[in-house]
Amino acid sequence: MIEPLFWLGLSLLLVATSLTAVLVAAIPALQELARAARSAEKLFDTLSRELPPTLEAIRVTGLEITDLTDDVSEGVKSASQVVKQVDQSLDTVRIQAQNLQVGTRSIFIGAKAAWKNFTRQKPIRRTSDRLPSNEKPPLTLREREVLRQENRRIKAEVYRANDGYNDATSWENNFDDED
Repeated sequence: MIEPLFWLGLSLLLVATSLTAVLVAAIPALQELARAARSAEKLFDTLSRELPPTLEAIRVTGLEITDLTDDVSEGVKSASQVVKQVDQSLDTVRIQAQNLQVGTRSIFIGAKAAWKNFTRQKPIRRTSDRLPSNEKPPLTLREREVLRQENRRIKAEVYRANDGYNDATSWENNFDDED
């Protein structure tokens, strides 16, 4: 019976020794853990003090960048409008220059025609027995018919095809007769 008590005492002694060794080994680890916790606490305090102003500065910088971007885009739009206005002005100036060129040509041509008309010899005017067109009495229906008949040509008068060829053959015959 001594033997089981011996083994029980020896087991308890070994368990106590093991627990003591674990505690001796765990004390420096726990001290390091406590130091790490204090460092983490200091870090978190520093972050809680420094991070909000930094985040605010980053937010303000983002807003300023947005404002600058808007200003630049407005400047680009304004510049494009100025370019369009300059382009339209150039088109207008080109059209006006073409109109001026045409007008100048017209003035020179008109002046040249006036000079030619001014320097040419004036023809002798004939006095005519005709009445001016507004003083002529209108034609009657019969007078119009007579004028139409005079102006009409008979087909035989217009197309005298046979007469021209007969003249040519008679000319040849006359030429043969002379030989």
